[in-house]
Amino acid sequence: MLADRPIDVVLLAPDPGASREFYVAKLGLEVLSEDDSTVVLGCGGDSRIILSGSSTGTADEQTQATWRVDDLAAELAELRSGVEIMEYDLPGLKTDNGIFDSGDVLHAWIVDPGKNTIGIDQRK
Repeated sequence: MLADRPIDVVLLAPDPGASREFYVAKLGLEVLSEDDSTVVLGCGGDSRIILSGSSTGTADEQTQATWRVDDLAAELAELRSGVEIMEYDLPGLKTDNGIFDSGDVLHAWIVDPGKNTIGIDQRK
């Protein structure tokens, strides 16, 4: 059954080269394969991100994928040298130094060149 199988996340990329650069140079992911319109990146375990060339990109501002980490503050400290950590000040969603505490989980978000919002979470 599917419950035992890995799953891949497909993200739209109007400029696959810029998205590739973001995920490889800024986030440290490894390119597993690529062609003119698709880049497959390896993540932890057997998970993968597939950047799919798109003429429009995404219009959805909702989180498209989320990494689970053990130490969110440490991850953000590493990322801050080259990646913008999103700050929010909305009703019910206010970050402090890029982190939102929902009670059980600490959350942070980044946005890639295709305007895909990616979450980074730490369970408390």
